[in-house]
Formats: sequence, C-alpha cells, structure tokens
Amino acid sequence: MLFSSFTFLFQFLPATALAFAAARRHSPRAGIMVLAGASLVFYGAWKPIYLVLFLASIGFNFSLGLLMADPARRRAVGVFGVTFNLAALCYFKYTGFALNSIAALGGPQLPFDSVILPLGISFFTFQQIAYLVDVMRGAKVERDIVSYTLFVSFFPHLIAGPLVHHAEMIPQFKRVGAGRTAGMAARGVAIFVAGLFKKVVIADNLSQFVTPVFAHLDAGGDVTAPWAWLATLGYTLQIYFDFSGYSDMALGLGLMFGIRLPVNFRSPYQATSIIEFWRRWHITLSRFLRDYLYIPLGGNRHGEIRRYGNLLLTMLLGGLWHGAGWNFVVWGGLHGLYLSANHLWRGMASPANGDWPTSLIKVARWATTFAAVVIAWVFFRADTIGGAWRMLAGLVGAAPSGAAYVSPGILRVMDLPVLLDAERLQLVGSIAVALALVIALALPNVPQIFCYREYRRAPEPAVFVRWRPNAAWALLVAIAFTMALFGMWQRLEFLYFQF
Repeated sequence: MLFSSFTFLFQFLPATALAFAAARRHSPRAGIMVLAGASLVFYGAWKPIYLVLFLASIGFNFSLGLLMADPARRRAVGVFGVTFNLAALCYFKYTGFALNSIAALGGPQLPFDSVILPLGISFFTFQQIAYLVDVMRGAKVERDIVSYTLFVSFFPHLIAGPLVHHAEMIPQFKRVGAGRTAGMAARGVAIFVAGLFKKVVIADNLSQFVTPVFAHLDAGGDVTAPWAWLATLGYTLQIYFDFSGYSDMALGLGLMFGIRLPVNFRSPYQATSIIEFWRRWHITLSRFLRDYLYIPLGGNRHGEIRRYGNLLLTMLLGGLWHGAGWNFVVWGGLHGLYLSANHLWRGMASPANGDWPTSLIKVARWATTFAAVVIAWVFFRADTIGGAWRMLAGLVGAAPSGAAYVSPGILRVMDLPVLLDAERLQLVGSIAVALALVIALALPNVPQIFCYREYRRAPEPAVFVRWRPNAAWALLVAIAFTMALFGMWQRLEFLYFQF
C-alpha cells in the first residue's frame, strides 16, 4: 500500500485516524495498540505471507533483547542476533546477486529460485540491528512488546524511512498523543500534502523523461547528448523529489498521531561539498552508517590511510544496502572516493584564493559537488554497468552516430497520451527539469517551511515563506492536494522495492 494511492488516502488513513482518536480517549496504551495493529495491516496489505516473516523478525529480536538483560550473556546474544539479522537480509537481498556474479566470473551456475524481496526489509533490519548493538553497549532493554512492535512497524516510516532510532521513538510511544493538538495535526496534514505533491506531481512526471531512455541504454542502445542530459538531470531530480517527498509524507503522518520523526533531507543539492551533501541527504542512513559501521571500523582514529579505507568500505556497503547489483557498488565506491578526496583536500593547506571573490569560490564548490553527485546517479539508476557507460558517453557527445535514442513523442498527462514531435517533447522535458531544479536549489525545504522540530530548535537563515494555520495556507494546501489527486490517475513508479 503506497501513501500515494486512493486506498491509503480514503480508506486506510481515515479508518486508522478515527480508531486512534477513539482509543486514545480511553488510554495511551490503547492508542499505541491501534497504531501497532494498523501498521501490521498496512504491511500485510502488500503480501500477507511476508507479514509472517515480519512478525517473526520482530518477535525474534525482541526476545533477544530480553535475553540480553543478563550482562553475562549480553555480548554473545547480541553478536548472534546481529549475525542472524545480517544473514537473513543477505539471503533475501543478495543470494541471487552473489550466485549470478559467480557464474559471470566463470563459476558454476548454481540453482536458485529467486524470491520477492520483502518490503522494507533493509529499513526494519537495520533498525533492529541498531537496537541490539545499543543494548550490547548498555542501553535499556525494552520490555514492552507493543511499543517495540510499533517502533519497528510504525507505518509512516516503514517502507521508505526515515531510519528511526529506538531511543527517539519508544519514549514517544509511551506518551503517544499527550502533546497532540489541533495545530500539530493541521501542520501534519499540510506537510503530508506537500510531500504528496512532490512525489506525484513532480517526481512521477519527471520519470517519463527518464525511464524510457535508461531502458534503451540498458538494452544496448545509445543516446544523443541532449537526451542524455535530460534523462540524467531528470533522474537526479526525480529521486530527490520522490524520496524526500516520501520522507515529508512520513513526517506529516507522524504529526497527525502526535509522533515526531527525524528530518531526513535538508536541501542536499544546495551542498557545496560531498561531506555536506551526506549531512543533508538521507540523514538517518548517514547517521546509521557513521555510528554502526564507520566508527566501529575505527573512524579517523588510526591515521589518514586507515580513515580513507574506512570511508571507502562504509560507502561500498552503503551502496550495497541500496540494492543488489554492481551498479550500486560502483555508486557507493564513487561516493567513498569523493568523501576521501574531500577530507584530504580539507586536511591540506588551503591554497590562496588570490583575487577570486568568495561568492565565485562558493559557486565553483557547489558546481563541482553537484556534478560529482549527478555522475554517480548514472550508475545508481542504470540496471547494467554497460547502460551506465553508454549514458556517460552520451553526456560527452561520444555516442555512435546513427544509433541514438529516438523519442516516441508521447507525453502522458493524468495517464492520457499527448502526441508531440520529438523536439517539442524534449523541450517540455527540459522545462520540467529546469523548474524542478529551481525548486530544489532556490526554495527552502518542506520541514523548514513548516517550522518542523529541528528547525525550531536550531533555526536556519530566515526564509521568505512560513506556514501559518490560516485560510490562505488552507487554500494552497487544498489546491496542491487536488493536483496530486489528478496526478494519481497515472501509473506511479515506486522506487523502494529494491530497498
């Protein structure tokens, strides 16, 4: 069940909200039981058989936590739990990839019946691994199965994040709804609609200039430079508005129930370094990789060479977390090299800037960072390494003549085909990409506009637009919601099955 579906918007969400409101009148405990039950229904609506696996994972890790209350066996149980979780994740996500890679290198073709990846398995596995590791380090053992179940399964963050930490979520569940107000609910609805608009109106419309081109390249075709840049920049913006839109919807849904989830995006394409980019992009994953992989590997405590090796290994594994394929390994490796180069540059004596104005230096740093991110996205999006290389060839105008991608000349608006000649279709796509880029670079992000928790605690520079619970904002939200509803008639692209 997707947030951007009529079933979710007009059946599941109203029913859950009404049931929660009624249960909360009775007690906070009843409220979290309703949310836990609704979250399990939400997960089971996709494939009921995987609800059994999901419940088994929750019960297994909760039981391990109870066993770890005994200090004498805490470490042994914790290591076993982390190993088992990683083994289960590797089986479902990486077995086929590993066997195919062995066969491609000349090894035996071993039989393996491919399995459908359980929805959100990387998210709920990593969250529970973090819980076990923290208990090994001395954190409090959670003894309430309902609160623990809701921590793992809470439907707003279940399928697309953010990756939440037990210490920031379970205490909220204990007092769920205690600070819930009409203003908080209104803010939540507005944030949800803003995220829905980003996902449906912006990201899903950009996909039609991206998907056919990459499919053509993965099938062995080539592409001209204009279409290569249109598809590459289109995907750069599609994944941002899709992923950040889902994260915004999660924030809004949480507020509707009196729960504050962590912000996951802070305008990452405005970053002026790769280090800053990863402090702004998928913030909760960056936090997890830092706290549970990079620092345990040694971080920067054992010299520069070891530091760069730790960065590279962390990002390689971060790439594999996103998907089972060599293209994700290359994407992670590129970002590992980017981060190492960025840290190396910072550690060196800064060259004299001469007569260069500070503003020009900042623009140059932004352009370098953005270009590096865009190039890496090519490998992330392509299904094959060959397709990625052909896209890079197209970007520099090196595609063989006579074999380039030819647009079908069809633009889909609310799932209705509009016939355009190839030049006009390319022009429409270029305008759409330019508008999306302006939004990403010039406008404040959604949590900032709506004064979300992190922005109230540590205010960013003043922005020219702030949400207020008034009639003007209500009208704007209603218009955005109506546009999103019309957009939902088209076939939607869901980017998170691989996660």
